[in-house]
Amino acid sequence: MGLKSSLMLHDRPLRYRARPAPALEKYALENLRYIRETMERSASFTAVPGWGGAGMGATALLAAGIAARQATAASWLAVWMAEALIAVSLGLWTLVRKARAAKAPVFSGAGRRFALSRCPPLLAGAVLTVVLYRAGLVSVLPGLWLTLYGAGVATGGAFSVKVVPLMGLSMMVVGTVSLFGPPGWGNWFMGAGFGIPHIICGTIIARRYGG
Repeated sequence: MGLKSSLMLHDRPLRYRARPAPALEKYALENLRYIRETMERSASFTAVPGWGGAGMGATALLAAGIAARQATAASWLAVWMAEALIAVSLGLWTLVRKARAAKAPVFSGAGRRFALSRCPPLLAGAVLTVVLYRAGLVSVLPGLWLTLYGAGVATGGAFSVKVVPLMGLSMMVVGTVSLFGPPGWGNWFMGAGFGIPHIICGTIIARRYGG
């Protein structure tokens, strides 16, 4: 009987406790989320507009010519404020178009870091513009704008293609020269600082990375 009972026990099918399906699904989703976030952190934001950037540079050169003919500081400032609005609108429009064409997310991953890194210097520039204009220090604005805008481009470019930080650094150099140069040259420094780097780097981006 003992041997028979032992054989009967060994003949019984073993039962394994199946792993619950929800647990497997949760584990897989967590792994996929981790892989996606890792890829986003390591990716570069390549939707920077090339021809759009070149267009921004062209409008800056045009604005410098128009601003030089203004008789008052207020009208000079108005010309450059209009130029800033046109350039930002052109840049955003071409950026969104390029991102959609490449099916790349604009405000997630590298794109979000690219945008957020540029915001603090631009906001600081906006605040200081009001302060310096009220203090009558308009001649300081070209160097200030170039330096802070270039800093924003350089920091944001850390999440983009290599030519973008170089463009920002070149603007910072021109802005620094403007701050220590003759006050009457500020308008032309600004036209060259915003215009030439945008045109050169925008053309390089368009040819190497499309659009």
